[in-house]
Amino acid sequence: MSSKDKFETYKDVFDDQTIRTLFKLSSEGYFEELKSPISIGKESNVFSAVKKDGSLVCVKIYRVNVCDFRRMYQYIGADPRFKGLQNKRRQIINAWAQREYRNLMVARETGADVPTPYAVKSNVLVMEFIGNKEAAPRLKDRPPKDVKKFCSLLIKNLKIFYKAGLIHGDLSEYNILNFNEKPIIIDLSHGVKLEYPNAFELLERDIKNMEKYFLKHKVKIDVRKILDLVKENGI
Repeated sequence: MSSKDKFETYKDVFDDQTIRTLFKLSSEGYFEELKSPISIGKESNVFSAVKKDGSLVCVKIYRVNVCDFRRMYQYIGADPRFKGLQNKRRQIINAWAQREYRNLMVARETGADVPTPYAVKSNVLVMEFIGNKEAAPRLKDRPPKDVKKFCSLLIKNLKIFYKAGLIHGDLSEYNILNFNEKPIIIDLSHGVKLEYPNAFELLERDIKNMEKYFLKHKVKIDVRKILDLVKENGI
């Protein structure tokens, strides 16, 4: 079976242009073929993929036909780079993938614990595979053994994000991986710059989401204190 034929098996899931994008990225050496699904969501499917040397990468594919592109535009519409895209579904979704790639790049370069991005083309993002032989579980599925330590590491990452001029914007136990008892933050497509109109409201919401999670595991955090710490030490 040719490389192109391997991706044709997904034609009932993805549109033709997405199939061509997968083939193009494969031809450029980013991966040989998709291996197994890591997560299937309303807006994107995430797969592990095998490279020629047998190593794994992660491939995130935004589903053009089902994405809520109008909601996506609410996040990116304030960015002058994306003006004029209001009713252009594919362009908005492609911009969303580009946005996640850029946010990952900025966060990674500043020292945050996020997957390394490798490539983005149209609605497909290729990035580092987080896990050993199996993909690392989300925090919602595997609570840390040392909750206080995990919480401290997470707050450290929020400070790094702030220093990089970023707010995650949609942080919860659903988009934090527990990899060897260390938080790896994922799903950065919602990330906004500090200049974004309600950036600090989003930061507070992120921390409140974490407060709810950690309270379930008998660790109380002071939202106001954490907000001040992030702003003070993140500069």
